[in-house]
Amino acid sequence: MGACGFGAISILVQLATNAGTPLLGVLAWRYALAALVLFGVLVYSGRRPDGRGFRAMMTAGLMQSLIAVVSLSALRYISAGTLAFLFYTYPAMVAILARVRHSEPLTTTRMLALALSLGGIFVMIGAPGSDSLHPTGIMLALVSAAMYAVYIPMISAMQRELTPVATAMYMTAGAAVFLGVAAMSQGELSLRYPATGWWSIIALALFCTVGAFIVFLRGLAVLGPVRTAIVSTVEPFFTAVLAALFLSQPMTMSTVAGGALIAVAVVLLQRGTNGKPATS
Repeated sequence: MGACGFGAISILVQLATNAGTPLLGVLAWRYALAALVLFGVLVYSGRRPDGRGFRAMMTAGLMQSLIAVVSLSALRYISAGTLAFLFYTYPAMVAILARVRHSEPLTTTRMLALALSLGGIFVMIGAPGSDSLHPTGIMLALVSAAMYAVYIPMISAMQRELTPVATAMYMTAGAAVFLGVAAMSQGELSLRYPATGWWSIIALALFCTVGAFIVFLRGLAVLGPVRTAIVSTVEPFFTAVLAALFLSQPMTMSTVAGGALIAVAVVLLQRGTNGKPATS
């Protein structure tokens, strides 16, 4: 579910912006609505916000805001599918950072799964039209991937003190504050958006943020940053399918072949772990 939710983000954002809804407005309302829902879930579960979450709200909220703006700004230059495939180079960056920090070992199984998943991504982007590989779009996608690679271990550490729901609530609340200020400064925060924009915002808030974040954070707590990142590489394939269905962006043979490699990588990783760390 987490992969499907995150994979739909660029599609819903593009639908909203194509309808005339400004990007900062879409993101600000997405996180504000998600934060309200997550706050209700947190209170219903018998917990209350406390001072421990302030650091998470500021640091994770700022990082989440920057990643969202940088990555989704790339949609001005490249397609949703290409953005997804470039963004999902981040598992390699996560694995390298984990190895440098000695926080998680790069076992044979993990390295093979990582190679297959990255191979799948590069098969997908190996033959797009030259007009789809705008250098600014590529730069924005890869910079956001690098930021996300740093972000995943950060929120993994935060969850040692906070539950997944609390972590998600603080993250979205912080992002709502930062993006709300940015949207207001640009005159993009409004209630008078097209119907398509509001439906996209609601779907982004509930499906792509509340649901996807909770599932992702619970998976992160169980799997750790490296395995979570590798499993998440199914997302660009899902994005490509949605782009073909809703944005009329073609589903090429290279996309199908790359998606198959990614699927093999995920199956290999899961069989290698079987609920416990993979070994060589």
